[in-house]
Amino acid sequence: MILVDTSVWIGYLRGAQTTAIRTLDQMLADEMPFALTGVIYQEILQGADSNESYARLADYFGSQRFLHPVDNIETYALAAAIYMRCRRAGVTIRSTIDCLIAQIAIEHGAGLLHDDRDFVQMASVVSELELVG
Repeated sequence: MILVDTSVWIGYLRGAQTTAIRTLDQMLADEMPFALTGVIYQEILQGADSNESYARLADYFGSQRFLHPVDNIETYALAAAIYMRCRRAGVTIRSTIDCLIAQIAIEHGAGLLHDDRDFVQMASVVSELELVG
């Protein structure tokens, strides 16, 4: 399973061309399954520029596969531990939400397709995080 981060979806919806977006294009063409998290879904919807766009995004992305925290408390503690591990290693992660997304990917054994340098830095410290693309 591939968890596709907001950074890829935003670029995809804007028509950008990056390695990650080309990977997503191929996944969609091959009808490969992908997943979102609740916060990725929220971030995508926050980018809507009209009520119509919001409705289209909510309809499409709301019908996709979602990966949820395995534990309502422990997942968040482990996401905080990712942030702490990175900070202790001299890596500053700009978004605590990215730590949560990474933890959910780890919990589900999902690769993470992204276009965000924070995940590259995070993976240099957190060996359990599998990056795709």
